[in-house]
Amino acid sequence: MTRSALVVLLLSVSASCTYRIAQYGATAPRKPAPENTAIVLLGTGTPNPDPDRSGPAVAIIVNGTPYLVDCGAGVIRRAAAAYKAGTAGLEVGNIKHLFVTHLHSDHTLGYPDVILTPWVDGRDQPLQVFGPAGIGAMTDHILQAYDQDIRVRIDGLQPINTVGYKVNVHEIEPGVVYKDANVTVRAFPVKHGSWAQAFGFRFDTPDRSIVISGDTVPTQTLVDSAKGCDVLIHEVYSEAGFKKRSPEWQRYHSSSHTSSRELARIAKEVQPGLLILYHQLFWGSTEEELLSEIRQIYRGPVVSGKDLEVY
Repeated sequence: MTRSALVVLLLSVSASCTYRIAQYGATAPRKPAPENTAIVLLGTGTPNPDPDRSGPAVAIIVNGTPYLVDCGAGVIRRAAAAYKAGTAGLEVGNIKHLFVTHLHSDHTLGYPDVILTPWVDGRDQPLQVFGPAGIGAMTDHILQAYDQDIRVRIDGLQPINTVGYKVNVHEIEPGVVYKDANVTVRAFPVKHGSWAQAFGFRFDTPDRSIVISGDTVPTQTLVDSAKGCDVLIHEVYSEAGFKKRSPEWQRYHSSSHTSSRELARIAKEVQPGLLILYHQLFWGSTEEELLSEIRQIYRGPVVSGKDLEVY
């Protein structure tokens, strides 16, 4: 078997198993997926309304407790679909922690849904939200917009608790932003266009280290935070597709996002156990073409993430 065939074989195995490939062609023994930690891709999309990809959202589930990163359009329906498919931790009323990378609409359109629907479905404690400056004002405006809905549910005939719609907001700075028995969450600054604050997150659980880039150009803070992690979930755009864009859009995307070759160089330095692509901008390119662009430089395990995949 050739080296390339061996790598393809490993990457085609069910996502219920995790593999670490130290270098191209050299494999470690098969390692079962951790029992305590799972990653569910609830949304892998972009601002473009792709019906097959909901807005950006990732669930990290540790010992049955879900921690959401971002809340794009469709997030709660995707969580319900994952629960129906067997991911017990994503019972909708169990969603109590949300981490927001930045306040772009595609990453926050599902925020009212995360506040209200789990409450209607039985959540009986406030949602804990961690995000950049401005998340507090956004929360206040959402609650104000839905005040009549909240009042009718509480004061009308609906048997509902009076706590689960509330939100405890934490506007964060770089460093450890949350810690409990399951996880330590560190925020690190990234650079995303004109946003004054944008973050990536590193989750360290008892059995895995997971880094989520958020939207960003290549940054040293991400490289430093992600080195040697088990899983790196990173945004990306196709260089071939980029060439088809107008100069104005090229200027924007090159100052806001990470190209396939740039990500390949990041992954080559970080050496994650697995690289998962999300928030993929294709612009007419295919998944395989995008993966090929990355594999020209980075020879480690990489997959194009799709909604509801579990790792």
